[in-house]
Amino acid sequence: MARFYCPMPLVSGQVVDLPPTAARHVQVLRMQPGHTLTLFNGEGGEFNAEVQHMGRSEVRVVVGEHRDVGCEAALKVHLAVGMPANERMDWLVEKATELGVSRITPLMTERSVVRLSGERAEKKQMHWQAVAASASEQCGRNRVPTIDAPERLETWLARQAPQAEVTHGVLSLHASTQPLSGLRGGAAGPAKTWVLLNGPEGGLTDAEDAAARDKGFVALSLGARVLRAETAALAALAMLTLA
Repeated sequence: MARFYCPMPLVSGQVVDLPPTAARHVQVLRMQPGHTLTLFNGEGGEFNAEVQHMGRSEVRVVVGEHRDVGCEAALKVHLAVGMPANERMDWLVEKATELGVSRITPLMTERSVVRLSGERAEKKQMHWQAVAASASEQCGRNRVPTIDAPERLETWLARQAPQAEVTHGVLSLHASTQPLSGLRGGAAGPAKTWVLLNGPEGGLTDAEDAAARDKGFVALSLGARVLRAETAALAALAMLTLA
C-alpha cells in the first residue's frame, strides 16, 4: 500500500487535506476516491486512510485506524558528516535514512569542498529533510530523521560533552584506533545512543581528529581498506543499526 508522510496531527475519523507534496504523489499515482493509502506523521505508528475527494490540486482523505507499528533501529545514531561534494550528500541522506539513522548534522571542515551559509544553507537543509521524508515513505519508517542546518565542525564540537549513556566515535585514518565491530558488541559500547563523526573527502585534518579525541570521541576503524567518505559513514551506520 502506498505510504505518505503527513506532518500534521492525525486522528481516526477526521477528514484532512493532504499537504502539497503528498497530494502531488497521490495524483501522480492516479488514485481515485475509495482508494486506500497509509499515512504517518513522524510521531510513531501509521494510519489507514481512504481518498474521499480528488481536486485539481487538493486531495482530501478520511483518516482510519491507527496501527502502532514501527521498524526503528535499537540504537539511535546521530551521524555528523563532512558534507561530500556534488549530489553525494543527497545519496548519503537517503541511504542513511533507510539504514535507520536518527539525526544527521552536515559539517564544514578544513577539507570540505562544499561551503554553505545563510539562505543557501537553509534551502539545502529543507531539501535534505525532504529527501529523508521521501526515503522514510519508501522504506517503511514511521519516524523521519532530523536533518540539521550545516555548520562548522569546530562550532559543533564545542557543544559536545561526555554523557554516560552516549558513545561518541570518530572514524579515523590515524593510529591508535579501535575496530568499530569490537566496540559495538563489547563491554565498552553498551550505550543505546551513538554520535558518529566522519570527515569529508580526504578525511579530517590531524588537528580536527585530535580535537574530536580531546572531546572524548573514541577513534574508530572499519578495517584496512580506505573507503570513500560517504561509503565509510554508511558502512559504520549499517554496523550499528543492522547488528
